[in-house]
Amino acid sequence: MGLGALLLASETAFTIVKWVGVAYLAFLGIRMLLARGALLHGAPTADPRGSRRALFLRSFLVAVTNPKGYLFVGALLPQFIDPAASPLPQYLLIGVVFCALDFAIMLGYAVLGSGVIRLLKRRGAVWIERVSGAVLLGLAAWLATSRRAPA
Repeated sequence: MGLGALLLASETAFTIVKWVGVAYLAFLGIRMLLARGALLHGAPTADPRGSRRALFLRSFLVAVTNPKGYLFVGALLPQFIDPAASPLPQYLLIGVVFCALDFAIMLGYAVLGSGVIRLLKRRGAVWIERVSGAVLLGLAAWLATSRRAPA
């Protein structure tokens, strides 16, 4: 039994997850709409290690507070666990595979992003942030008006 089954069975759980998602998408959308090209022109700091640490912490907090990963793993993981076998090796293997895939994908994004960012000027970054923010707000509105499928 996974998270998907729980959300189908419980109207309350579905509503809670739905409104947390709406709030999160709206927060990110508003934040992006108010940004002024910060991706390209962040304020430089005297200590490069300090800025890297701050960037890492900010990115880590975004990843940890993003419910998508938890919902994905909670819905997907139970399908690959054999209840008759020892769970620890199974969880370790799945964890290693997830980490390897995520690392490869994030490395690809980083390489692609570093090439694209050089091509963009400040004005381009502002418009990308505005369009992305508007899309996130639109998704939040769509999610707020969506209803749970009948069981």
